[in-house]
Amino acid sequence: MWRALVDHGAPPPELKLNHPDHRLLYMLASILDTQRRPLAEQPAVLADLLNNQPLRQELIELLALLEDGIRRPTRPHDLPIPAPLHLHADYQLAEIMAAMGVVDQKSTKLVRPQAGVFWHQRYSSDLFFITLDKSEKDYSPTTMYDDYPISPTLFHWQSQSTTREDSPTGRRYREHAHRGSHILLFVRRRKQDERHITAPYTFLGPATYEFHHGERPMSITWRLRHPMPAELFEEMKVAAG
Repeated sequence: MWRALVDHGAPPPELKLNHPDHRLLYMLASILDTQRRPLAEQPAVLADLLNNQPLRQELIELLALLEDGIRRPTRPHDLPIPAPLHLHADYQLAEIMAAMGVVDQKSTKLVRPQAGVFWHQRYSSDLFFITLDKSEKDYSPTTMYDDYPISPTLFHWQSQSTTREDSPTGRRYREHAHRGSHILLFVRRRKQDERHITAPYTFLGPATYEFHHGERPMSITWRLRHPMPAELFEEMKVAAG
């Protein structure tokens, strides 16, 4: 849809977040660093982009390069959520929040979570943002969580250091299947790539609670609904050390 819009189209007069295609456009706006603008201003931002012919041509060429550089097969998720995310595709944090339609009710600006877990109440979903290779200069001793893939279908994750197993949060994690809520894993190898640019997250899809041990933090093993491709699993295993 991005290619079609940039090649020939025009943005709608307003973005309706209950429409998956409109969320896809919001994702495009978010990676153009417009996430600090209210939702109502996003169509105008996209229109300005499309009316700037040199910038538009540069974006067309960039999208073609990105399409040619896709390294692994992806496919739409199978969740009852109108978020245009593909399994095993890479996304920046702002893209993910735009895809999930997470805007502040007062400012209507895109929400950017400050912690590694975001509870999306509307869709009863916990979004986990996980960095495998943690640098001591970027993470405090209380946030050096022990996160790593065990196999293509199992993932070990540690909660925040204050989470008890019988706390409301701990119970939400353990009882999510019974409650009908979702656990969604977004994982990146490190905080920055080799160019010192913020690295994207890979969407591993929904996961189901298997078991845990300990608390403060809880060490939870999740079972992925969709196995990681072998190459992706090896990359993440190496990144986690």
